Amino acid sequence: MASEKVLVLDDSNFTSTVATGVTLVDFWAPWCGPCRMIAPLIDKVAERVQGKAKVAKINTDEGQDSAMQYGVQSIPTLIIFKDGKEVERLVGASQRENDLVDKLLKHA
Repeated sequence: MASEKVLVLDDSNFTSTVATGVTLVDFWAPWCGPCRMIAPLIDKVAERVQGKAKVAKINTDEGQDSAMQYGVQSIPTLIIFKDGKEVERLVGASQRENDLVDKLLKHA
């Protein structure tokens, strides 16, 4: 179960959520093993950046338009947005908590 600090996105609220501030979006799917593997990491990052940046997840099975708009071809893909623009992209499950927090906060 995701942390209450992690926003749940879909195609209808994606653009408005990433439009302001810094937002980390985890593009994932429930059938993706590596996605499930990094879920606790995403929760921890959300706890650490609370008040400085937003952390959100979008299930690519349900948010196909958003995934296609940003050219997400493999999951997990983590994209950092600042004021609606992509500023950094990380693909795969090899992220470390401290590195991810640092990458996120450097844009905040």
